[in-house]
Amino acid sequence: MLAYYVHDLSPDLIRFTDKIGVHWYGLCYVLGFYSAFLVMRHLAHRGLSEIAEDKLADFITGTAMFGVVLGGRLGFMLLYNFDELVRAPWTIIRVWDGGMASHGGIAGVALYLLWYARKHKLSWTGIGDTLVCGAPLGILLVRIANFINGELFGRITNVSWAVKFPTEIHHPDFVPAVPTDLPLQNFPQHSPHILAAYEQSYGDISNFTAILNPRHPSQLYEAAGEGLFLFAVLFTTRLLFKKLPHGVLTGLFFLIYAVVRIVLENYREPDSQASMISGLSRGQFYSVFFVLTGVAFLIYGWSQKDTSPSNSR
Repeated sequence: MLAYYVHDLSPDLIRFTDKIGVHWYGLCYVLGFYSAFLVMRHLAHRGLSEIAEDKLADFITGTAMFGVVLGGRLGFMLLYNFDELVRAPWTIIRVWDGGMASHGGIAGVALYLLWYARKHKLSWTGIGDTLVCGAPLGILLVRIANFINGELFGRITNVSWAVKFPTEIHHPDFVPAVPTDLPLQNFPQHSPHILAAYEQSYGDISNFTAILNPRHPSQLYEAAGEGLFLFAVLFTTRLLFKKLPHGVLTGLFFLIYAVVRIVLENYREPDSQASMISGLSRGQFYSVFFVLTGVAFLIYGWSQKDTSPSNSR
């Protein structure tokens, strides 16, 4: 029998008090925004950006706040937690509790870019073509944060690199690997706290880890696919093909992201079996619309004569 790695990473980088600290999740978001800024600045310096270099900092700040954070939170509440939104609508502002949807964040960014483009009389698709070159690095970092948090874990497997996530005990469809009468609902939410609580109350944690199922570290698969691979394709395409029509890179982003997400969701545990839509996880179902969006952008882009980019405006 393989000795699988038992996830015990803390979501806190630094903890000052019981309620105050620096979380990996928030730090990865900040680093993601900064990475996107560096990529866009590099493109602007080479004359490959619709937005001038001296305006990028304000643009990224607005995109982060009004696009990613607001869109991501609203998307999560609407697409994944609608009942809670109806029951307690004020919880939409509780971003510190977690709960962000990548589909909502991408949609929020698209709407913010539309507003920004109209205000500054720039090409909406041209701005998008620049932003999508750096955005996958943000996705990469957030997926790594998902792994650190022990959330959005994968399906049960027996591959040698499988991981046992203590956080699975709180999943609505959790079935212990071996029978147990432990009061699992009383355990804390995060891996190191779960393990510490068990050890304090019952001793040797090997009996606890025996009830955990080895699972795909699907967060890392998504980090590699939706993040690193997508970045490599878009950034390389931007550098090699400097005269692409506006909208082509944006279309490639939506299309590749959606296809990769649909494929990799096969390794990720659904939120619950009850949440499946026509046999698809909600992530797969919503990604189908991104496929159509990507195709629409590609058709629109190739039908235009305007080519990217120009940062002299």
